[in-house]
Amino acid sequence: MQIIQWFPGHMAKARREITESLAKVDIIFELYDARIPLSSKNPMVDEIVGKKPRLVLLNKASIADPKVTKEWIKYYKDKGIVALDIDSINGYNVNKIVSYAYEVLKDEFAKKEKRGIKSKTIKAMIIGIPNVGKSTLINRLAKRKAATTGDKPGVTKAQSWIKVTDDLFLLDTPGILWPKFEDQMVGVKLAMAGSIKDDILNLEQITLASIKYMKDNYASNLMDRYNITELEDDEKLILDQICKKRGCLLKGGLLDYDRASVMFMNDLRNTRIGAMSYERPADFEAENEEGASESL
Repeated sequence: MQIIQWFPGHMAKARREITESLAKVDIIFELYDARIPLSSKNPMVDEIVGKKPRLVLLNKASIADPKVTKEWIKYYKDKGIVALDIDSINGYNVNKIVSYAYEVLKDEFAKKEKRGIKSKTIKAMIIGIPNVGKSTLINRLAKRKAATTGDKPGVTKAQSWIKVTDDLFLLDTPGILWPKFEDQMVGVKLAMAGSIKDDILNLEQITLASIKYMKDNYASNLMDRYNITELEDDEKLILDQICKKRGCLLKGGLLDYDRASVMFMNDLRNTRIGAMSYERPADFEAENEEGASESL
């Protein structure tokens, strides 16, 4: 498996700027991809943000498996974290963000009121990895084009304050990945979700890993999309099936894996295979239990 790393220079600068700006905000809006909440969480954020109040926003919920998203909401609730599933493109649940933020900050506002401060203005910092939908969410909240958007990761390059309403101001930040993925499956899941630029990937390897996950978790989606009556056991053989079904052939009848990989990843990211999640809480709980038993 290819080692996936991506840490442009502006991301290191973004980390410094976020640290320096924490004192200016009341709450962190931490934006995750609902399909991969833990894999789309930058592990450096806990270290950077510390005990600052947070609201977790599970974005792109419309293209995630709704049953799995409910599991993630419960997962965060059990940890004492407020989480809300949203979709910044179609506006699903976006109108609930402010009320959820007030709920997270109710104790802070109560303390301010005791000191005679009655202002209910919220200053929030929005943090997330590249291509998780920060700028689209800001534009949806502000009801105008207040932030630059794009379909490629790494569009936002600098911090900026944006007035959403009289009661909510947002500090946008560039998306930051971390310098090294200790678990290469994190890199694979980010690639599946489109959070890493394709030009640094071995797309065939990512396709094979994606097909394996589909086979194990969403086999019927895979079969329906490519009109396959019975899946082969090996993911490479399934890619062969897809090549033949979609006519991805070279001269002499050889299979065109490059073309098939591009087609498959486009289908996956554009939900033509269906709304799916690429990880669930039970996966991590099982890993933690296994790690604990090995340490005994």
